[in-house]
Amino acid sequence: MSEKLKMLAGEMYNPADPELAEMRLHARILFEELNTVSQQDRPRRDRLIRQLFGSTGEQIQIESPFHCDYGGNIHVGENFFANFGCVILDVAEVRIGDNCMLAPQVGIYTATHPLDPVERRSGREYARPVTIGNDCWIGGMAVINPGVTLGDNVVVASGAVVTKSFGDSVVLAGNPARVIRIIEPKC
Repeated sequence: MSEKLKMLAGEMYNPADPELAEMRLHARILFEELNTVSQQDRPRRDRLIRQLFGSTGEQIQIESPFHCDYGGNIHVGENFFANFGCVILDVAEVRIGDNCMLAPQVGIYTATHPLDPVERRSGREYARPVTIGNDCWIGGMAVINPGVTLGDNVVVASGAVVTKSFGDSVVLAGNPARVIRIIEPKC
């Protein structure tokens, strides 16, 4: 099995593999260009985002700077917004629903490393996917860790570190994040 297939399957893989290194370089070239294109040139910015991401909705806006590992493992829905300094380490899939907003300096991380120091020194790593539902708002400098799934209508407070999954209509805060409020939608 190739290192890429191992990576996507959530198995231990070698990130120094030439195919993976080439894929990361391709993503860096695209986001480097995105990060230098004027906000006034929306068509070019949109084109670069669509080249970089695996899939997107029609309405998408990303403020620069933006950084990711591969880009192709990122799938966002309709009406997606990411503010300045967003980092998405998409070693595994990152799926974000419709009408989601990421505040400045949000980090979404799928990459992780072995706890055992001998295994960690090998340089091999693995990943766990992240899924964020519809109508979510992730506050500034919040971190979403590997393997987390958030339901619909979740608000993550600024600075929160989300280490486990949560269901719908909650406000999360703290480190590690915990439910501080239930949201009663006005419908």
